[in-house]
Amino acid sequence: MATISVAAPRVAANPRATLQEWLPKLVLAPSFALILLFVYGFIVFTGVLSFTGSKLLPDFSTWVGFGNYVRLFNHPNWITALKNLAIFATLYIVVCSVLGLGLAILLDQKIRGEGVLRPIYLYPMALSFIVTGVAWKWFLDPGIGLEHVMHSWGWESFSFRWIKEGKFAIYTIVIAAVWQSSGFVMAMFLAGLRGVDNEIIKAAQIDGASTVTIYRRIIIPLMRPVFLSAFVVLAHLAIKSYDLVVAMTDGGPGTATWTPALFMQKFTFGRNEMAMGASSAIIMMMMIFSIIVPYLYSELRGGRRQ
Repeated sequence: MATISVAAPRVAANPRATLQEWLPKLVLAPSFALILLFVYGFIVFTGVLSFTGSKLLPDFSTWVGFGNYVRLFNHPNWITALKNLAIFATLYIVVCSVLGLGLAILLDQKIRGEGVLRPIYLYPMALSFIVTGVAWKWFLDPGIGLEHVMHSWGWESFSFRWIKEGKFAIYTIVIAAVWQSSGFVMAMFLAGLRGVDNEIIKAAQIDGASTVTIYRRIIIPLMRPVFLSAFVVLAHLAIKSYDLVVAMTDGGPGTATWTPALFMQKFTFGRNEMAMGASSAIIMMMMIFSIIVPYLYSELRGGRRQ
């Protein structure tokens, strides 16, 4: 006996539901297109430039392959920039993390005046790196800054000329950067401390654990994601450090405080070596990707496990 199939009646699409589905996509489409063009498009454009012989203007008729990268890593100024970046990034990350954690632990003790101290610590982060650089340049300048003030007070033997000395100038950049960013790191650590389960701490206290042991064995290990986030943020700021260096020393004395970002600017716009500047930009991007990609991978893997 043959069976007769009856097709289900087609439900008319609801215009309102269709509009609700497509409206967010339509609103986000222009910004997505602009990001695709002006961020990722120009990353590809910079990568292509790094394989050309471009000087003042882009020149796609001359291809040199990896020649610009060979020249880059044989250039003494680029080696100096990498060494300065290693010094700056290491001290910047370590000192900011230690200071930030110390300040966070201090404020976590529910001390008096916490509401006043917190914005004081956070205030430097509200300033631009240009303002910070100019302020610290004046403060450290021997002619008008700290040394001049000490001499005017009668301490004639006082000397602090690091900003004028090639061997120590990079450390003045570290001082200014730490002053600006340590409060932000403190806020990250304070949020992490306040997020630790009090029941775990109370159980450890009942077992007779000291405060130092609780922080060392329980609280700080539980704050591993905060440490990782702070490291990623600080490392990213260190790699692309430019405005603070320009405001304080402009890379001087000589090339003593050159960083990769400053190298890129000097060669691209100062020496009309666009291809070399593009090569240095690609290397900087690879540095940042080497930090961001593992971080995102660990975050996504942790989210899947949960």
